[in-house]
Amino acid sequence: MPELRKDPIVGRWVIISTDRAKRPTDFAREKNQIKGGFCPFCYGNEAKTPPEIMAYRPSNNGGPVAPRDTPGWTVRVVPNKFPALGIEGSLNRQADGMFDKMNGIGAHEVIIETPDHTASLEQLPEKRIEDVLWAFRDRIIDLRKDRRFKYILIFKNHGEAAGASLEHTHSQLIALPILPKYVVEELEGAKQYFIYKERCVFCDIVRQESEVGTRVVAENPDFLTIAPYAPRFPFETWVLPKRHESSFENSSSAMFENLAKAVKTLLTKADLVLDNPAYNLVLHTSPLQDPQNDHYHWHIEFMPKLTKTAGFEWGTGFYINPTPPEEAARFLREANVSLTQPIALR
Repeated sequence: MPELRKDPIVGRWVIISTDRAKRPTDFAREKNQIKGGFCPFCYGNEAKTPPEIMAYRPSNNGGPVAPRDTPGWTVRVVPNKFPALGIEGSLNRQADGMFDKMNGIGAHEVIIETPDHTASLEQLPEKRIEDVLWAFRDRIIDLRKDRRFKYILIFKNHGEAAGASLEHTHSQLIALPILPKYVVEELEGAKQYFIYKERCVFCDIVRQESEVGTRVVAENPDFLTIAPYAPRFPFETWVLPKRHESSFENSSSAMFENLAKAVKTLLTKADLVLDNPAYNLVLHTSPLQDPQNDHYHWHIEFMPKLTKTAGFEWGTGFYINPTPPEEAARFLREANVSLTQPIALR
């Protein structure tokens, strides 16, 4: 029988449609494939992007580091050539009759995760994935100095179906002068839970899921990867720190190695089970002006593009998920992943 399940954080209900239950092979989708062609993110094309904001450039056997905007980098951050928001100017908040508006001020950056055009994120060595995560942290710390910004969203669109316009693996960062509606809902839900129970809802999720185990996908000393109890999408998966920390950028440096392992494990398992799906990966963290609190807990959400949002979802806010999270977790958990062996590049 179908089930209605309630998300314990935002109070959103979802329908787990067991009558439509689908295995990984039942989803009709177009496999994400590398097509090639000119790419501004590849070595030698640095002049085709805006000047870099930041790059990691290891020295060559102790020799000089390569100059800016030239090859020799492992991770490179550049402004988005077609930004959603502009960095220059003031907010100029004002009324427009009964409506409100402000200038489109913000930052929009691209984190190019590797110079290798053919490699996806999970195919990189763990240390290179860790470098990408450090780049996220470094950019948040730099941008939070700008008092115009209230929230920084970091996300990854992998594959055309997930919204990626360039196939070279990359993530994006958008700094916003307002708090997004969904972020406000998540923060408020976590705060109300804390007021009522004097505990962090995410810490309780980590504790209960660790004990029950049926929705656990993987874990390591610092992170638990789970299929959430009330997922909006089939094979939606979360990576949660086991210890409470409200802001991603305030996490201890020792945790980044295990976060890289957790991300690589999840993406590799999803690749094996779902045959290299398009996906969105989103970092959820505290607002810049409330970086340390007891009620919120940063985490990463992974959503493969296996179904489409249609009229029912748009009209009700309900999501219909044809794959119970317990089944999704089992498929992912049982996928055999050897992170010590290199994965052949496509």
